Amino acid sequence: MESRHLRYALAVAEHQHFGRAAAALGIAQPPLSQQIAALERELGARLFDRTARGVFPTAAGEAFLARARRALAEMSAAVSAAGRAARGETGQLRLGFIGSALLELLPSVLGQFIRERPEVRLGLREMSTRRSTAALLAGELDIAIGRGAPRGAGAEDLVSVTVGRDHLVAVVGAAHPFAGQSKVSVEQLRGQHLIVAPADEEPVVAAWLTALLDEGTEAPARAGGVTEAWDAHTIIGLASCGVGVGLGPACLRVAARPDVRVCEVSPRVELPELVMSFRAQDRSPVLAAFLDITRERCPGVGERLERHLGAR
Repeated sequence: MESRHLRYALAVAEHQHFGRAAAALGIAQPPLSQQIAALERELGARLFDRTARGVFPTAAGEAFLARARRALAEMSAAVSAAGRAARGETGQLRLGFIGSALLELLPSVLGQFIRERPEVRLGLREMSTRRSTAALLAGELDIAIGRGAPRGAGAEDLVSVTVGRDHLVAVVGAAHPFAGQSKVSVEQLRGQHLIVAPADEEPVVAAWLTALLDEGTEAPARAGGVTEAWDAHTIIGLASCGVGVGLGPACLRVAARPDVRVCEVSPRVELPELVMSFRAQDRSPVLAAFLDITRERCPGVGERLERHLGAR
């Protein structure tokens, strides 16, 4: 028994006539009659009563046709589901990201992805760069977005592309001495109590800040003390409390509150790049769909992706 036998039987039941059913199916009547007869022999039951008024299902035929309809509907659904999965319209995407990625990058990229593929299951986790890299290598994430390219064992198995660039700003409470300044110098930051990302969670950023603030000095630049906070809103909140000077990307302005001031750092200091990483051997259609939207939304990403993927 094949799916065409089910379609033939349903056509005969619908048209109640072998000739009309054959015309609807686009085949000659004799082969249709032969196929129905062969089906009845296989089932060991008569499916249709042939009368002068037309062809009508028997009790066995009614039972068979009911199941046949469901079977064909399931086959059609299976074909549709396979096609949607192959196009990345269903499935799962697990994304780990640093908080600042929510300020500019993800509202554009992830927002469009959700609108275009509402049936994809999303696993979203705010994570430090170190943790998201480890989760990606362990197969717990499909994409990781952090500051700086992944480091350490296994990083060579990842494709990493720059998806954003930003520069350093200082965030202070309204009562801080810097609050009336549009800019603060690197020299002014030395000796201040700083609110910065934890060194063990954001090693690239921490090493970069240490090099920046200690450059040309004999004493450690962080003599004023350090409070660690890797979430953008936490940095802003602690600065508003007067804890110290928060350091972070300029996109922090998007989340700034009325009780804080954001100052440019002079001279302008470029931060480590915002980097998106995924496993080089991942062939998931859902991942491919997310990358397509990233190409569209982030200038230059398409060329960088092709360069990395082409080198595999």
